[in-house]
Amino acid sequence: MSAKRLKPVIDAVTGQELPGISLKLEIPFFDTDPMGITWHGHYVKYFELARCELLKKIDFTYLKMAESGYSWPVVDLRLKYVRSCQFGDQIHVSAQLSEYENRIKIDYLIHNADHSQVLTRGHSVQVAVDGQGNLCLQSPEVLLQRIRDSL
Repeated sequence: MSAKRLKPVIDAVTGQELPGISLKLEIPFFDTDPMGITWHGHYVKYFELARCELLKKIDFTYLKMAESGYSWPVVDLRLKYVRSCQFGDQIHVSAQLSEYENRIKIDYLIHNADHSQVLTRGHSVQVAVDGQGNLCLQSPEVLLQRIRDSL
């Protein structure tokens, strides 16, 4: 069954679709509790794996962020658990960039690859902090350029 995608987000400035990715994972035994159910905290890890793939797609990995003189800590993370998954389940984790002008907001969707049932939805927000620890109210040009280049 094909990967269920999040609804594409159209950039208000360029009119182009913002980057998104989907990756397929198999739930490993060590991610499950004694009942074989995926422990709830691991969904955050799956979001992180998808976020890293999305950042690779725009050629702005965490190492490149650090080289730019800025960091982007996660300041908000929300999850809505809909259904559970178990050891051996195949899942698709989708990540869609939805905002970038003032902060990085990424929407997530996790669904079962075999049944296409939604398991988890959520989003994360990251804000830029300069090398002196000051919060940036607008995204630095280095991020804006990476996103423009990826469109």
